[in-house]
Amino acid sequence: MKHIGWIGLGNMGKPMANNLFKTGFPLTVFNRSAAKTKSFENTNVIIAQNISELVGHSDIIFTMLSNDEAVSMVYEEIFGMEEISGKLFIDMSTISEELSVGIAQKMKQGKASFLDAPVAGSTQPAANGALTIMVGGDVNDLTLALPYFEKLGKFIKHVGPNGKGIATKLSVNYFLSILYLGLAETVLFAEKNGVNRSDLLEIINESACGSGATKVKTPLLINEDYKPAFALSLMQKDIMLAQKNGVNFPLTNAIIETYSEAIQSGLGNQDVISVINYLKEK
Repeated sequence: MKHIGWIGLGNMGKPMANNLFKTGFPLTVFNRSAAKTKSFENTNVIIAQNISELVGHSDIIFTMLSNDEAVSMVYEEIFGMEEISGKLFIDMSTISEELSVGIAQKMKQGKASFLDAPVAGSTQPAANGALTIMVGGDVNDLTLALPYFEKLGKFIKHVGPNGKGIATKLSVNYFLSILYLGLAETVLFAEKNGVNRSDLLEIINESACGSGATKVKTPLLINEDYKPAFALSLMQKDIMLAQKNGVNFPLTNAIIETYSEAIQSGLGNQDVISVINYLKEK
C-alpha cells in the first residue's frame, strides 16, 4: 500500500485529508500552522515537522494550498531535496496554468511525476467526498491516483496533459463568478418588487435555472449568514487567474470590478455570495 502525504490543511484540505484518513490509507500530514494538525493527534496519522520529512515518508504527495505564492514556496522546497524520483505529486490547488506546467516540467527533470487536479465544490462536498476533480497529466499517473481520488470526489475527469486540469477549473469558476453575481442581483431585484426571498429561491431551485450552485447558496441567502464555504477573495483570485489565461468577454470587466469593490468594502473573508451585501449598499 502506498504511503500518502498531505500538505495544506485549510478549509478544503483538512476535510479532504480526513477522508483519506478515515478510509485507512497510511497518511502523513503537514501544515505550516501546526494548530491545524491537532485533530490528527492521538491517531495513526504521522504529523510531519517539515515538508522534507513528509516527502521522505510518502510515495504520493498531495498539496492543497491557497494561491500561487503558497504553492511556489512548497514546491521550491521540494525541488531542493536530494531525492524525489519515483514519487507522484498531485496539486489540487487552484493556481495559474503557467505555474502548474512549470512544476510538472521540473518534476520530470527530477524523475518524479505530477498531476494538476483542482476541484469543483466547496467545504461541504469536500467533507462528504463529493467533489468534482479535473485532472491534467499522464494517464498512467491518474491510474495510480484513482483509488485516492475516488475517496475525495464523486466525479473524476481526465482533461488532457499537465495544465489542462487548471485550465478547466478556471473555466468552471469563471462561470460560477457570473452565476453567483447574477443570483445576488436577482434576489435584490425581486425584493425591490416585493417578492419574498425564500419564495423566490424555492422557485428558482425548482425551475430550469436552478442548480447545485443555487441550492448550496440558498441557506446562506435566507439566513443572511455568509460564513465562507468559498471566500469572496478566493473567487476574485480565480477570476484574475482566468483573465491572465485569456478570458476577455463583455461580462469580464464588470465581474472583476464588482468583486474587487466588494472585497474593498470588507467582504473578502466572507462567502462569495456575500457580494449581495455590497450590491445592496451600492
